[in-house]
Amino acid sequence: MTEPTDAGPVAILGAGVMGRGIATLAAGRGRPVLLVDTDPDQLAGALATVPGQLRLAQLMGALPRDITAGAIETATSVEGLDRATVVVEAVTERIEPKVRALAAASEAVRPGTLLITNTSAIPIDELAGSVDRPEDLVGAHFMNPPYLIRTVEVVRGRRTGEAALAAVGTFLTALGLEYVVVADGPGFVINRILQRMINEAARVVDEGKATPEAVDALFTGCLGHTTGPLATADLIGLDNVVDSLTVLASRTDDAGYRPSSLLLDKVRAGHLGRKTGSGFFEYRSTS
Repeated sequence: MTEPTDAGPVAILGAGVMGRGIATLAAGRGRPVLLVDTDPDQLAGALATVPGQLRLAQLMGALPRDITAGAIETATSVEGLDRATVVVEAVTERIEPKVRALAAASEAVRPGTLLITNTSAIPIDELAGSVDRPEDLVGAHFMNPPYLIRTVEVVRGRRTGEAALAAVGTFLTALGLEYVVVADGPGFVINRILQRMINEAARVVDEGKATPEAVDALFTGCLGHTTGPLATADLIGLDNVVDSLTVLASRTDDAGYRPSSLLLDKVRAGHLGRKTGSGFFEYRSTS
């Protein structure tokens, strides 16, 4: 296992919300980035979005202003991943695309390259079966937006090696982040708890017990949460919430994780939260 250095780029698979956020974080710490997505429009959107995210992070003091941002290169295939020192998989939260992305990356990288999956619910050991060297794969569950939230949930799979665990710590520390290591399992710690809370909050609204505003006001006012569960769901993306709940429900056989009717209705209607301008709450366009 080669510890990540500044010699090569950080390769990020997936140019969606999380891929863009991780690209912002890495570039803001001076690391060159290779952003890979099969959709050229996603890559174009990322190149348009990252500079604004970087300015915001610098204004808020989350990223330094005195470091020259790393260059961001884009690609529509994994060719060129042999130059990467770290690969971060950040594709959609479904096992099939994650397996495809990780398998392709595993074949393309040099042996010993750190492979990170940003899965938020799928057990690491399930994904490890898709890579050539399972000992090189570790979970790093970044929070959204990763350039503002300083702590990462690191997940050690059953086959994750000591070298990979040490390397991910070195990598995250170099990005100015802190991390907490937890054991593998569906949803790990954060989403095993958070997704159920979001699901119950949606059920409360669906049952007419309270409005979304009332639910979140109770969590912020009574419990001191920075944001309530439904605003958090909108930030995550309601499609991602449903995907995570589906993973948890199928792997735990716990009915509490079955996505609520209201969540499913919103996803079907395309009301996915902040990224579409409407979810449990309405958001003004920033375009």
